Amino acid sequence: MKLHRLGGLILIVLFVGLGLLLPGWSRFLLTLALARGLLVLGVVLLMQAGLVSFGHGLFFAAGAYAVGFAVRDLGVRDAFLVAILGAGAGLGIALCIGPLLARYRGIFFAMLTLAFSMILYGILVKAYRITGGTDGLRIAPPAFLGWSSPEEHLGSVLYLFTLAATAGMVFLVFQYLRSPLGYTMRAIRDNEVRVEYLGLSVSRALYLAILLVGAMGGLGGALNAMSVGHVDPNLVYWTTSGEFVFVALLGGTGSVFAPLVGSIVFEFLRTYAYKYIPYTWQMGLGLIMLAILGFAPGGLWTLYELIARRMSGWTWSWKRGA
Repeated sequence: MKLHRLGGLILIVLFVGLGLLLPGWSRFLLTLALARGLLVLGVVLLMQAGLVSFGHGLFFAAGAYAVGFAVRDLGVRDAFLVAILGAGAGLGIALCIGPLLARYRGIFFAMLTLAFSMILYGILVKAYRITGGTDGLRIAPPAFLGWSSPEEHLGSVLYLFTLAATAGMVFLVFQYLRSPLGYTMRAIRDNEVRVEYLGLSVSRALYLAILLVGAMGGLGGALNAMSVGHVDPNLVYWTTSGEFVFVALLGGTGSVFAPLVGSIVFEFLRTYAYKYIPYTWQMGLGLIMLAILGFAPGGLWTLYELIARRMSGWTWSWKRGA
């Protein structure tokens, strides 16, 4: 628990400081990483119950397109309102498909989530008069409670807004994992039959988790759409969903902060790989990721835990010597 609190404090201070000190392009990458980190956090949350989702792009695109439709058709530009609409869109889809998803496990769950995401991909591509097809939708810069930020400061304001929204969701997930529902999720992973014998509803626990994951994914999609200013069907394509799973493994599952760390590392590695090896950047990125996972099989967060334990041991030894 102390490691989590220390890690959270360090990350919050670090994120705020980076937002003030880094150049605009780096701050933009951090904004994207935080928004996508919410999707990765959802993947990790389902992993607590032993489930892997290959269709997280479904919630991501739902939130993003909700912003696009709200801006284009309703003229809504307020960042707070469109963020709520994005989270509501993800929650709405989770409400519809959650009862079905909660009945399946293992590869069947993974393939079903993938199938739903590809269905939405087909709809977005074919319904071009509504969705813009493969060209997608352009999104105007957001306002904040009626205030429109000057263009030169919009990136900083969006970063702080995304940071605040992400921090709120991370805190919510942290409290969820400490609640009886969170313990039930981990019990389902270990022994689902015993959970049923104890009188707990496995389907209900999973359904509630899917609702939280859907709302979180929709919010991440909305934040990403406002930052990029554009949405397209690639947000729901299977490669995007697979990317979220990969980043979850990269960051690790030992903390609610691990997905954010993995997402940030992935975004910067991808950017530099594309810059220095533009024709083979995917291969280069894959090799780098394999090297990282080979060195830290439990994800990057395990390195932090190892360093924190050693520092704690050194402090304790120094006090004993004193």
